[in-house]
Amino acid sequence: MNTLHSPNTEPTAPVHEAHLQRVVRFFETLTLESASEQIAEVYADDAYFKDPFNEVRGLPAVTPLFTHMFKQVENPRFVVTSTVLQGDSAFMTWDFLFHMRRYAQEEQCIRGATHIRFATDGRVNFHRDYWDAAEELYEKLPVVGSFMRLLKSIARK
Repeated sequence: MNTLHSPNTEPTAPVHEAHLQRVVRFFETLTLESASEQIAEVYADDAYFKDPFNEVRGLPAVTPLFTHMFKQVENPRFVVTSTVLQGDSAFMTWDFLFHMRRYAQEEQCIRGATHIRFATDGRVNFHRDYWDAAEELYEKLPVVGSFMRLLKSIARK
């Protein structure tokens, strides 16, 4: 994993470096159990979370987003490929690897990035995922995928 720091990093960066590493460890070792048991150590009680499908606030709303993926796909796991830290903000890129339960036997990969901000206690209070749902997910589904690829080819003309 590559880690970059801005030359204008605030003096609190070493503290947040440990917090960022805790977030990376949480993602890369995520299980159904750890999603429920460890999330309060990583995310603030009033954490804001947004991805292409969800926008929620607070641990009671964030926790099910992590546990739900274990019901939707088989063998989900994250590989964090790089991180950038500046002050209380961090950005990490990742590969989300999984097997679809119904559609494809081969391992699937969604590439994305997450912007996070740390609260004063070092837990994440802002989490915003960026990934292309059309290309990374919909195109891989049998019926929808054919339609998405058709639309993409029309848009290129």
